[in-house]
Amino acid sequence: MGAADLQNKIKIAIVGVGNCASSLIQGLYYYREKRDGTVNGLMHPEIGGYAPGDIEVVAAYDVDARKVGADVHDAIFAKPNCTTVFNGDLLKSGVVVRMGRVGDGLAPHMAEQPEERSFVKAEYPEPSAEEVVAHLKQSGAEILVNYLPVGSQQATEFYAECALKAGLGFVNNIPVFIASDSRWAARFAAKNLPIVGDDIKSQLGATIVHRVLTDLFHKRGVGLRRTYQLNTGGNTDFLNMKSPDRLVTKRISKTEAVQSVAADRLDDENIHVGPSDYVAWQGDNKVCFIRMEGELFGDVPMNLELRLSVEDSPNSAGVAIDTIRCCKLALDRGEGGALEAPSAYFCKHPPVQYTDDEAFELTEAFIKGDLVSMPAASAAE
Repeated sequence: MGAADLQNKIKIAIVGVGNCASSLIQGLYYYREKRDGTVNGLMHPEIGGYAPGDIEVVAAYDVDARKVGADVHDAIFAKPNCTTVFNGDLLKSGVVVRMGRVGDGLAPHMAEQPEERSFVKAEYPEPSAEEVVAHLKQSGAEILVNYLPVGSQQATEFYAECALKAGLGFVNNIPVFIASDSRWAARFAAKNLPIVGDDIKSQLGATIVHRVLTDLFHKRGVGLRRTYQLNTGGNTDFLNMKSPDRLVTKRISKTEAVQSVAADRLDDENIHVGPSDYVAWQGDNKVCFIRMEGELFGDVPMNLELRLSVEDSPNSAGVAIDTIRCCKLALDRGEGGALEAPSAYFCKHPPVQYTDDEAFELTEAFIKGDLVSMPAASAAE
């Protein structure tokens, strides 16, 4: 009997009802009736008996006045969300978006946007940790999925703490280091709660393409001397990242994802990986420019240039569906702590970096139950 036969829903809570949450929720219903092995757009049509449509959103938090108080199926289409609508005919979910904690989850410069001034913060009191924990327990959520803006260190730690106290697994999709921080990983292990993170890789995005090309240079004996990855976009993620202070961990995460598969680490001045600019009219379309300079046989120089254009948020939704289902498998199996294999395959800054081929094989073994992730050392709560 499969896991889905025992409990056919994976109940999740979402923090941040933005473009990524919109694509995720649209996809849950889009794929609900599609369970065969030929489904486009999914790396795993089924994991451990769970299909994408077995995931159910039972709680959601945001701070935007256009979303707080709205049904989550309405909120995902509210401004400033601008991602592609590929499944817009959703019935009411019955789940109302609740006011979340602001903290550093809202960049100060966002309030200076003329069209945003009256919406950037809902006129509701911010909840205490005790209120969030109580609501998570009451909702029946099993996993908390973090979609806060880049740079939300304090806010992410707040919700990670709430997940621990409420007894939830944690999926950290942003470049704030929780799963890859041994102290946090140990606390989740001590509670026997799984965590997957940090900083989700897109299905076919800038970082995964850059990693594969870097690994190809390595395997083909081409000396990589210099490389850059420049990204532009027009969604609120790129608008948020106009503040350099919010980009510190993002640049670390993306750079280490590439450095970790290079034959030899590049000096800092020879590698640049990270978001580059906000271009409003691009909307949720992300354009990536990659340049790699190397040396072939006889030290003969070569270079490669690539332009990649993708709709940013759907590009991560299928990966998020897989991370959620792997987190649920760990809950079913009683595994806690950072899930090493799924984190390495699905995220840019996991606790342990593997090549993508290695991470794929380890994750397939984890899904089949042939690999048990080693929990981090216990820590006092």
